[in-house]
Amino acid sequence: MPLSSSAIRANLLLLRGGCGLFVSSRLASSAMLSTRPYKLHKLESGPASEAQVTSDEARKYYRDMATVRRMETAAGNLYKEKAIRGFCHLYSGQEACCVGMEAVLDRNDPVITAYRAHGWTYTRGVPVKAVLSELTGRASGCAKGKGGSMHMYNHNFYGGNGIVGAQVPLGAGIAFAQKYREDKRVCVTLYGDGAANQGQVFEAFNMAKLWDLPCIFVCENNKYGMGTAVERAAASTAYYTRGDYIPGLWVDAMDVITVREATRFAKDWCLSGKGPILLEMETYRYHGHSMSDPGTSYRTREEVQSMRQMRDPIASFRQTLLTAELVAEEELKEIDQSVRKEVDEAVQAAKTNAVPDPKELYTNVYSQPPSGQPNYRIRGIDQFTWSAN
Repeated sequence: MPLSSSAIRANLLLLRGGCGLFVSSRLASSAMLSTRPYKLHKLESGPASEAQVTSDEARKYYRDMATVRRMETAAGNLYKEKAIRGFCHLYSGQEACCVGMEAVLDRNDPVITAYRAHGWTYTRGVPVKAVLSELTGRASGCAKGKGGSMHMYNHNFYGGNGIVGAQVPLGAGIAFAQKYREDKRVCVTLYGDGAANQGQVFEAFNMAKLWDLPCIFVCENNKYGMGTAVERAAASTAYYTRGDYIPGLWVDAMDVITVREATRFAKDWCLSGKGPILLEMETYRYHGHSMSDPGTSYRTREEVQSMRQMRDPIASFRQTLLTAELVAEEELKEIDQSVRKEVDEAVQAAKTNAVPDPKELYTNVYSQPPSGQPNYRIRGIDQFTWSAN
């Protein structure tokens, strides 16, 4: 019986040092992995309790989560070096959310999120170099260095929004456009537990259900809204039930496969014409709310360390892959090395690439600038041209 491509890859990885030994290790091409239990609201059934994962999928999920983690670590270091100014909200600890959901979505499915957007920007197709360069205000950034941490965009990725909760009605509007055009797409609309009490969120819920919009509302519950624990901010912390008339699903979002299968269920729900659904992704952020927040005045260092040791989404997925014999340990180490190299190169570019030309102050303000006026200036842009035109 011939070896599978996965087994051949594993065998080649085990050839080391020119010793001539060929150690055979048959890796599985796929495996059935258990998902973690879900909680249901107004649903008769939920996602499956296990899911098939191929070795190629496993490698991709591991690499993507490892990339987001190292990219965010680099962003934190750049901020401490003062290469990044202004706001900077890190996604470390929440990687299974964006990677697990993106595994089911395609590029035609729009996504809109809040300002903790670096991980989502990467999974939406923006390279690490363009993310970090945007953070340092370089022209090679995904928004030409003019958006910064909270305003990153790509095709069908609507940011990155700085106003708490404001992206939720916008997401409902995107879903309305999809239904109006009869597109077979879903819009993923993300917000945090800190935004969950906003009035505009419930207004968006109402309209989405009234019109049965294909919208997956996602509360990324990382347990703290800025420096306030969810129990101190909300009378009900069962966020998956707070759509009331909208079905909901609680998801252990520290496991990438559990997230993937919840998203698959939600997407199928919306595309079947049943209207919106609400997912509560219970996760955890390792750093403070932003880089200006040490993150230890409202929670203990022991709590954070315990989460890192016992619930880390990358470490736990790594162990799952090794136990299921989907990927060899040596290959995971090579993925880690490759990710480190990619991020290191992106950091160098973010430090040295050119800053935007001052002329960029006048671009991307009007969708159709007046034609025939090469020296057109915009009032209020800077102190020298405020009175022009």
